[in-house]
Amino acid sequence: MASDNVIEEKKQGQALLTEQKKGNSKKLFIESYGCQMNLNDSEIVASILSNEGFNTTNLLEEADLVLVNTCSIREKAEQTIRKRLQKYNAVKRINPMMKVGVLGCMAERLKEKFLEEEKIVDLVVGPDAYRDLPNLIKEVEDGRDAVNVILSKDETYGDVSPVRLNSNGVSAFVSITRGCDNMCTFCVVPFTRGRERSRDPQSIIKEIHDLVDTNYKEITLLGQNVDSYLWYGGGLKKDFKKASTIAQETAVDFSQLLEMCANQFPKTRFRFSTSNPQDMSLDVLHTMAKHKNICRYIHLPVQSGSTKVLKAMNRQHTREEYIELVDNIREIVPDCALSQDIIAGFCGETEQDHQDTLTLMEYVKYDFGFMFAYSERPGTPAAKKMPDDVPMDVKKRRLTEIIELQQKHGLYRTQQFVGKTVEVLIEGESKKSDKHWKGRNSQNTVAVFEKENYKIGDFVLVKIEDCTSATLIGTAVGYSDNN
Repeated sequence: MASDNVIEEKKQGQALLTEQKKGNSKKLFIESYGCQMNLNDSEIVASILSNEGFNTTNLLEEADLVLVNTCSIREKAEQTIRKRLQKYNAVKRINPMMKVGVLGCMAERLKEKFLEEEKIVDLVVGPDAYRDLPNLIKEVEDGRDAVNVILSKDETYGDVSPVRLNSNGVSAFVSITRGCDNMCTFCVVPFTRGRERSRDPQSIIKEIHDLVDTNYKEITLLGQNVDSYLWYGGGLKKDFKKASTIAQETAVDFSQLLEMCANQFPKTRFRFSTSNPQDMSLDVLHTMAKHKNICRYIHLPVQSGSTKVLKAMNRQHTREEYIELVDNIREIVPDCALSQDIIAGFCGETEQDHQDTLTLMEYVKYDFGFMFAYSERPGTPAAKKMPDDVPMDVKKRRLTEIIELQQKHGLYRTQQFVGKTVEVLIEGESKKSDKHWKGRNSQNTVAVFEKENYKIGDFVLVKIEDCTSATLIGTAVGYSDNN
């Protein structure tokens, strides 16, 4: 039940350092599953362990330490991790000295229980405890199990320079916030990643500067909720009102951070993800409209088109408020693409609620979609208080209808580019042809075209001649003035 526009939780790729640190003799194999934040966290882990004598390897069999960075957002994601651990176990029988660790959200959710359930696992480390990895590894080497899943009120890893794993050398992630305060009833993130806190803007600018100096051309600012970014000197966002008057008056919000990035790096393309509808301000939209190097794309999860279901999910917006925000986006940034997250079959969802979701989709006509059937997550308010009462066959049927409608809208959106010339940043070879480049335009749509004399990292003007529901097909007509 997949479409070109659907991304399942999946392995982001085996770790492969572009540069190996001289003198390091130990081998680290690290894999990331789930969201972009997990991939960025794995880059932070690789950096911390690089200073402890580890270079990364893409060969599982030669690793001294194997780490898997996990996702708990859906049951399927956790099942994938457990299957992967079986593969590690097979290798560990051959190499019994190999140590295995579990990182991330699943580690935070299960804690010590992981060691009991998965005998292969030697250490369990939550998202805020990666600095403690050297100590935990020593405990394992001394024959003890090691667990640190303590959530932090101030950890942002702002002073850690991430090692770019599996990098194309063109685009990179820079995290700006950690945690989430929104407490959606279906979501484990507030319990696995803690409360919202933001990173010092100067450390963000420094990391971007380092990336630009090494010829990265596109930066994605990351957070569970980027629009909640608020730097007032450090600490949890919920404590902002307790800060001094000076701290409040000099605070930097997301629109100001975006402005700083766009102004200081005019030749660099910027994206951001993820936005929460309740927190996106008109200031952000006006900043986007002002700067051509801020991409015309917003991932704007809606989850449901029914106000009743949104209330049950504890989403802090109604259907009408979401539509008003979409209208503002269309007015202020008229060429902006939108993508969604939608959950089919949430607790108590009726057929009318499902129809409300379909009619909302018809109104917005999203460019992309990330769509799933609801799966109950242990420990969440929904799991504790709401019956999972929509039958699986109904969930699957509703999900199919949502996916089919999204495919229709995806094709509608890509067709709007046919006959137009768009700027594309070349990211690599097309998956289907080594004679073609692939890249993305400002709206985050993939475009493919013949290589000619262009190279990875070039901004190229491409005339679009054809399309599928997810891909633009065209011919390069010259360089963009952004090179």
